[in-house]
Amino acid sequence: MNDERLVVTARRLVESLTPGDLDHTLGRITAAAVEVLPDVEYASITVLHGDGKLETFAPTADLLWDLDAAQYEFREGPCYDAAVDTAHVISPNLVADERFPKYAAEASKAGIRAQAGLRLYEAPKSQGALNLYATKVGAFEDLGTLGPLFAHQAAIAIEYAREVHNLQEALKTRRTIGQAIGIVMERYQLSDARSFAFLTRLSQHRNVRLNKIAQELVDTVGTRPQDDSR
Repeated sequence: MNDERLVVTARRLVESLTPGDLDHTLGRITAAAVEVLPDVEYASITVLHGDGKLETFAPTADLLWDLDAAQYEFREGPCYDAAVDTAHVISPNLVADERFPKYAAEASKAGIRAQAGLRLYEAPKSQGALNLYATKVGAFEDLGTLGPLFAHQAAIAIEYAREVHNLQEALKTRRTIGQAIGIVMERYQLSDARSFAFLTRLSQHRNVRLNKIAQELVDTVGTRPQDDSR
């Protein structure tokens, strides 16, 4: 890829990965990979959770559910390696790749001849990789410069989406706890400080997080039958 085309493609990449909510962002990343990266026909994202579970997100085609699952089962393949071990894995000819004998046979049945895996991010409780698929042998041999650039931009979009998600969750939790305090104040004629202390003691006694205690209380009030005698 010449320098001019690289610049144009990089610009399109940045425009394609405008951050949004997390699910939307993951979908935009895989769609953008197919749109702007050379040779990519299909794409998905693999997330390795803290408990060791591997999970697929935002596949651009249904066949990727089975292909990703096969790599998780065999514990081999560019998708698996990029999520678990090696940052970037490229296999221009899967059938001839001695690293993935079991998976290559499954990929070949689905018409996949080449594949790449790019590490997207590493977080305390998870890490993710972008999986790229092609039906022609020799694909992804020129992915060297643009692949890491794409992964870097995608990681920025994911981090921003995570921050927005965490902020939204924090605001939701704060609002729910405030509603629960109001319920306790009204029900037991307590001050806001004593109502909060009541909820905190209940949380400690039941060994349940405060936001869950608050949500249970709010839900209970919300589902209480109305008094028809009024």
